[in-house]
Amino acid sequence: MKKSLATLAGVMLITLSGAAFADESEDVGKKIYERAFGRGCGSCHDIASNPQLSALIKDGKLDRASFENTLKAGKGGMPKAVEEIMKVPAVVKAGYGEDQAVDAIYAYLKSK
Repeated sequence: MKKSLATLAGVMLITLSGAAFADESEDVGKKIYERAFGRGCGSCHDIASNPQLSALIKDGKLDRASFENTLKAGKGGMPKAVEEIMKVPAVVKAGYGEDQAVDAIYAYLKSK
C-alpha cells in the first residue's frame, strides 16, 4: 500500500511539474510576443494585412520548423528575429536557449 501511494505521489508530482513548465513556457512565449524588438511581434502581426501567426499555426499552415526558419532567416519585410528574442528579459531570466524560446512563442501562439 505504501509503495502504491509513493508511486501515485511521484506520478502526480511529475504531471504537475510538466503542467507548470507548460504554463511557464507559454508565459515566456507571451512576453516574447509582447516585447521582442521593443514593441512586440503584434505591432506587425496583429495588423490585418500581415501574416496572422496564431491563425496560421492553429490551422496547421505554419509548422514549427517553418516558423523557426522564418525567425532565424527573416522573410519578406520581416527581419531575423531570434537574436532579438534572446534579448527579451523573460527569456534571459528563464535561461532558455534558442530552441526553448522558439518553442515558447510557438506554444503561446498556438494557445492564443
